[in-house]
Amino acid sequence: MLSAVGLATVLTIIVLLVSRKVAPVVALTLVPFVGALVAGFGFEEIGEYFSSGLGAVAHVAAMFIFAISFFGVLQDAGLFKPMVNFLVRVSGGSVVSVAVGTAIIGMLAHLDGAGATTFLLTIPALLPLYRRLGMNPYLMMMLLATGAGIFNLLPWAGPLGRTAAVLELDPVALWYPLIPVQIAGAVLLVIFAAGMGMREHRRIQANGFWQPSNGAQPLEPLEVSDDSTLARPKLLWVNLAILLTVLGALVSGLMPAAYVFMIGLAVAVVINYPSVPEQMARMNAHAPNALLMGAIILSAGSLLGILNGTGMLRSIAADMVVVLPGSVIPHLHLVIGVFGLPLDLLLSTDAYYFALLPVVEQIVSPHGVASTTTAYSLVIGNVIGTFLSPFSPALWLGLGLARLEIGMHLRYSFMPMWIFSLILMGFAAVIGLIPIG
Repeated sequence: MLSAVGLATVLTIIVLLVSRKVAPVVALTLVPFVGALVAGFGFEEIGEYFSSGLGAVAHVAAMFIFAISFFGVLQDAGLFKPMVNFLVRVSGGSVVSVAVGTAIIGMLAHLDGAGATTFLLTIPALLPLYRRLGMNPYLMMMLLATGAGIFNLLPWAGPLGRTAAVLELDPVALWYPLIPVQIAGAVLLVIFAAGMGMREHRRIQANGFWQPSNGAQPLEPLEVSDDSTLARPKLLWVNLAILLTVLGALVSGLMPAAYVFMIGLAVAVVINYPSVPEQMARMNAHAPNALLMGAIILSAGSLLGILNGTGMLRSIAADMVVVLPGSVIPHLHLVIGVFGLPLDLLLSTDAYYFALLPVVEQIVSPHGVASTTTAYSLVIGNVIGTFLSPFSPALWLGLGLARLEIGMHLRYSFMPMWIFSLILMGFAAVIGLIPIG
């Protein structure tokens, strides 16, 4: 019963998001609430789960609100325009070069293993360039998400850390055999980005610059402002110093990210726009998008709190392996690995690694499958989809910074990223990391 309700809840949310039938806040709020009621939980219990989920993402929502406002003020002041012009000159205005550069930048930005940092470092600089060249920003999101997924195999990143905790292994030792997979993934992504760039170039030549699709647009793509009255060219180096200081504080973990952006916003708006009316005007200009995406993050937190608190995710993970036919059991780790990326749409990262992985490992180990083999199958099959999942707060941050919709992101990126994931699994099988014999 619990698994059925949980599965129906998650699938309904995915369908609503992909079909764009309702706003994300509506789907993320009402559907899990109704699901919890149907599963037999009372209002008091649901309220506790909501509070737990909200507490888990409150700092992310706060960071989101101030980060969007911070980058918005710096963009108003003209900080990113010279960067865009430089990138255009370096790329020669080549769509293919920009796509390849996006893939490389996304991987390098994820060296710290933090998805939020990756999107904060890359999107504000890359989005105006995509707009300048008329490129589809969903291509940018897909390449950044895929690159971050490849480098999410680092031992200090989430998936491998969780896997090592479950299997009681050293994450660094678990990572060493994955280095060839990461190298192959990086090379493959550059080739993939070049191919996607060529396709995007042909699309621009045939259909012109990318435009938002018709219909309701909760978050319209960001337009590059050329308002000369807002630009502060004489403060370019000051603004760059502010940006680098904020990013340095984020990477160092000196203070909470939300507080860093709060301070950065206050400093940036005072230096660039000294008068109170100017400051309020800049705040008001960026408040709608910032608050809307903050609301989405909080709604996603309530969803996670209810699904985790009610036990729906754990129940789905456990029941999935029970209903499979007996002939599949010895190869269950391969089956789960193949479907690891789609499962990211049904299970949170914690549910996948803390609930599903140990169950699969216990089932296949009597058939002679090593624990590390099970781990590599599930990790490689799943990790590319980390920033495709609506359960990822970092994904919502990236979408908010780029002013994109999760439904369109899923439509555009799902199949290419799944194919990419399967190719990596195939490579791991070829080098013997995942024996299939």
